Amino acid sequence: MAILSSSIARKVAMALSGLFLVLFLGQHFTINITSVIDPDTFNSWSHFMGHNILVQFILQPVLIFGVVFHFVMGLILEIRNNNARQISYKSFKGNKNSTWASRNMIISGAVILAFLGLHFYDFWFPEIIHKYVESNPLDATRYYPELLHKFESPVRTGLYCLAFVLLMLHLWHGFSSSFQSMGWNNKYSKGLRAFTQFYAIFIPLGFIFIALYLHFIQ
Repeated sequence: MAILSSSIARKVAMALSGLFLVLFLGQHFTINITSVIDPDTFNSWSHFMGHNILVQFILQPVLIFGVVFHFVMGLILEIRNNNARQISYKSFKGNKNSTWASRNMIISGAVILAFLGLHFYDFWFPEIIHKYVESNPLDATRYYPELLHKFESPVRTGLYCLAFVLLMLHLWHGFSSSFQSMGWNNKYSKGLRAFTQFYAIFIPLGFIFIALYLHFIQ
């Protein structure tokens, strides 16, 4: 961990882990949107992801590590920034100095982490139990009905939607900041920022649409 001893190294590590999670988010959305378009495709892709050795035993552990690392690194940076801040809180003027999203990244990140805990409880743990504890036979058609069942409850559906709103705020600041932390500053910066803002809105809204659609068709 000595390589992470400098402030710049920590920010770059935070940025890289964030970009990795953004890529996963896009991949996850691509699979989930098929539940609205074509449930058979959703079943097929989910079955592949759930039984592919590379996904299960390499990419999945890397993803879990990435989530934990990103949150822990964000917490460390937040604590160090607060300790180093010399400006009195009395002179702070809210949005005149920064956006809500940038000031509360650790809060939105903590809520998103809690949401991931719910997501694991809803989907990952039942999947592990189904395959490795109960040793049920393969059934490539079970994924869509199970997904529908998870969104029967209006409370659970509402929690998912709220989490994605906070994810939107988190991405709005964090996605573009990741490139800034790595020194990205050239003629493409303006276009890249526009793309990150579009992504920050489109992907969470897409997940909200999926959750609401699956809830109201039942």
